[in-house]
Amino acid sequence: MDVGSLLSRCEPFSSLDADMVRAVAETGELRHLARNVAIFEEGDSADCLYLVVDGRVAIANRSTDGRESVVALMEAGDLFGEMSLFDGAGRSAGARAIEASTVVGIPYASVRVAIAEQPQVLWGALSMLARRLRTTDAALADNVFLDVLGRTAKRLLELAGDADDFALPVTQEELAGIIGASRERVNKALATFVRLGWLHQTGRRYRILRRDELVLRAR
Repeated sequence: MDVGSLLSRCEPFSSLDADMVRAVAETGELRHLARNVAIFEEGDSADCLYLVVDGRVAIANRSTDGRESVVALMEAGDLFGEMSLFDGAGRSAGARAIEASTVVGIPYASVRVAIAEQPQVLWGALSMLARRLRTTDAALADNVFLDVLGRTAKRLLELAGDADDFALPVTQEELAGIIGASRERVNKALATFVRLGWLHQTGRRYRILRRDELVLRAR
C-alpha cells in the first residue's frame, strides 16, 4: 500500500509536488478499524485529517435521543476531518467505520507545513470544501422538495451507481440515516418499489428492474 500515491490523487494534495506529498504521507498514522469503531465523535478536539485507504466511513450527527443522520459516506481515496484545520473548532460531526476499514491520520501540522511551502494547495482545499457545500445544499433541497419515497429512490440510485445489481453497503438503519427518515418509513418505501416491480430485494442485495421509474420518482 502506497499512501503517498493515494494521497496524490485527491484534493488538495494533487497540486503538490511528489517530494512534498511523500513528506506529508510519511507523517501519517495507519489505523485498522473493525465495523462500528468510532474514529472521532462530534465535538472532539481535532489535530489531524483522515484518508480512507479501504472500507467505508460514515460521517454523521447524532441527536440527543440517539437518532443518527448520516451526512456522507467516505470510501477509498476520500479525505475527511479537514474542516477543523481551517477554523480550529471541534469536530462538526462524528466518524465511524461502517465496515472493516483502514484509514491514515495525517497531522494538521504537516499539512500546514505543506501549505506554507506550496500555498497553491489552498485552491484544492477550497475546491473540495465548495464541492461538499454544494452536496450539503442539494441534500437540504431534497429534504424540502422530496418526500420519503423520492429520497429513498434517489439514494438507492446513488448507492447503485451504474450497476443494476448491487449489495447495499449499509444497514437499513444506516440507510434511514442517509435518507433522513425513520427505518420504518424507509422500509415501507422499499416495499412499495418492490410491489410496483421497480426493484427486487433479497436481504441486502438489490436488483433495479425499472431504473427509469426510480429516476422519475427521485426528481
